[in-house]
Amino acid sequence: MREWITSSRGPQPKFLYTPCVKSGALGVVSGMVALDPDTGHLIDGDVAAQTQRIFDNLHLALPDYGYGMQDLMLARIYTTRMDQFPSINAVWEKQFALAAPPARTSVGVSALPLAALVEIEFIFHQTQNT
Repeated sequence: MREWITSSRGPQPKFLYTPCVKSGALGVVSGMVALDPDTGHLIDGDVAAQTQRIFDNLHLALPDYGYGMQDLMLARIYTTRMDQFPSINAVWEKQFALAAPPARTSVGVSALPLAALVEIEFIFHQTQNT
């Protein structure tokens, strides 16, 4: 059975979509751009600042989604600035300084919603304790 999950802790959707869809242990988090959780507007800043805001927003929502970073299996990064990918990667590396990172795909694109520089989607799988 699929569950549609939202979180009141972070930015609210501007369009009709579900931020997280969960089925059993599997959870898919819709692509996130760097929205300010208070204003709902895209933050000012370069790719590093936007990437950090995405991870900050993810951390805000994870308790409501029922996952932890240890459950993260895959991240897909989309950016309009592949020339600045080292900045994205530097923020990425900080997120996983103490844990093994998930699988990752990185794609250069011509445009993203709200003129964002970075968008990241996430797939989680909750390990069952036996």
